[in-house]
Amino acid sequence: MKARTIPAAVLLSMLAIAPASGGAVTPRAGTWDWPVAPRPAVVRAFDPPDKPWLSGHRGVDLQTAADGAPVTAPESGTVSFVGVVVDRPVITVDHGNGLRSSFEPVESSLRTGAAVSKGDVIGTVVTGHCASTPCVHWGVRRGEDYLNPLSLVTDLRPSILLPVGAPG
Repeated sequence: MKARTIPAAVLLSMLAIAPASGGAVTPRAGTWDWPVAPRPAVVRAFDPPDKPWLSGHRGVDLQTAADGAPVTAPESGTVSFVGVVVDRPVITVDHGNGLRSSFEPVESSLRTGAAVSKGDVIGTVVTGHCASTPCVHWGVRRGEDYLNPLSLVTDLRPSILLPVGAPG
């Protein structure tokens, strides 16, 4: 029975330190903050496409308390874009290590190049993304690859039950 416990523990420790594609290290789950408070409900989950050119949902939609709710930087970084994409105001923060967060529809008075610290207000949610529910879309990219933003604020790994003890 003990022999089964050790491989499971080794596997879990390897998963915790394994780098993402390209050798870049993804921050540990729970090291970033939620960009809205209180901890939001997920209105629409991350649903990446099978191929980059197919449709999908390349981020998460998070419910906010109301339109006009503040959006905060989930991690420190530098504002790399503020503007309108199609018909929505967007702000993007470069967190370093190839990671960028984008939020929409979010109006911001910040300018490209502004430094932000984790928890700083970067803008406010405006009406229009989730029909009648106030929400913000949060996307995270490493290079051209989209990541599930929830993996940075909570542990999404499945629970694995291990034996409590071995017979003596």
